Amino acid sequence: MPVYRLPEEPIFPPVDEAEDGLLAIGGDLSPERLIAAYMSGIFPWYSEGDPILWHAPDPRCVLTPDSLKVSRRLRRTVDSGRFNVTLDQNFDDVIEACAVTPREGQAGTWITTAMLDAYRELHRLGLGHSVEVWSREDLVGGLYGVSLGSMFFGESMFSHERDASKVALVTLIEQLATWRMPLLDCQVENDHLLSMGAELWPREKFMRRLEELLATPTHRGPWQFD
Repeated sequence: MPVYRLPEEPIFPPVDEAEDGLLAIGGDLSPERLIAAYMSGIFPWYSEGDPILWHAPDPRCVLTPDSLKVSRRLRRTVDSGRFNVTLDQNFDDVIEACAVTPREGQAGTWITTAMLDAYRELHRLGLGHSVEVWSREDLVGGLYGVSLGSMFFGESMFSHERDASKVALVTLIEQLATWRMPLLDCQVENDHLLSMGAELWPREKFMRRLEELLATPTHRGPWQFD
């Protein structure tokens, strides 16, 4: 299968044309193109200095309130008050921490300077959201992503203390369930996500559910807990 070079218009080829998840190359990270990508089941993932690469993997890693696994130890941590969790209080520092925090088995980061700027703009537009985990006044964990319709597209998370990113994820999933947002796109699986109940869906199933959830209105603007 070919890898498509994107035109200037913010359009994408069908996801079933993706070869090993890689669908297209080029384009830009404008809000219009990023929104079109997410609505088409596509996301950017590339390294600094490389052209922008657009992916639509099969299978797709997702997490739902029903599939979420919270161990008794983690539940105690979530409920203990050890951490304070906020929404959209410090998007800039969360995405920066996601970019610079070392990850086991990974050299460098895929959150390039252009990606930082692009997702900060989505946050300014009320579509990019962050979850912050605090230990007193220190930001020790969090995650960020994009919300469209009743979907949340997770991008990255970080942790500077044990369980901080897990607390962010559990808190977010439970809040999304309250808002009747039943699906978090995790994009690509890893052991951390699978241990918390993430599932691998065939791309066709993911795309059907995506279409359903994008048919609902998007809530723009800063998030806060109910």
